[in-house]
Amino acid sequence: MRWLIYRNAYTVNMPAWIEHLLTLLSLPHYGLSTVFLVSFISATLIPLGSEPVVYGVIHLNPDMFWPVVLVATAGNTLGGAVDWWMGYGAHKVADKYSHSSHHARALDWLKKLGPKACLLAWLPLVGDPLCAVAGWLKLPFWPCLVYMAIGKFARYVTMTAAAIGAFALF
Repeated sequence: MRWLIYRNAYTVNMPAWIEHLLTLLSLPHYGLSTVFLVSFISATLIPLGSEPVVYGVIHLNPDMFWPVVLVATAGNTLGGAVDWWMGYGAHKVADKYSHSSHHARALDWLKKLGPKACLLAWLPLVGDPLCAVAGWLKLPFWPCLVYMAIGKFARYVTMTAAAIGAFALF
């Protein structure tokens, strides 16, 4: 009931195009499969954010917080795994070319961190390429996948909870 009061107060003051955009992005008639697909695609090197879809579905169905976060984490982690495999395959091609000293320092840093570097897979702009570089460096796949999942899960919980809290104030 409290959610409906906030939602009604929020939507009354919200421009119609924003409400339409949130409804479009949440795709309520598709639900968790849409969350999975968008989260998967956004974790590849395609620039697409999954947070609006995750927030939209949770905004329309607040009781679905944990299922949506878990499905988004699974989709985003599997997308990170695809990045890892792309990096692994790209390593064979890139071996033909020399690296600059700047790249060498970054690769050395990642080698020192090992699979734990994949905790940073949630970062915008660098997170998805980081998964590819982990594959390129042939870091162990399963530990990388676990660290990716932990980082991505923490991101979805934090960002969605923050969005709900921020929008609940209006």
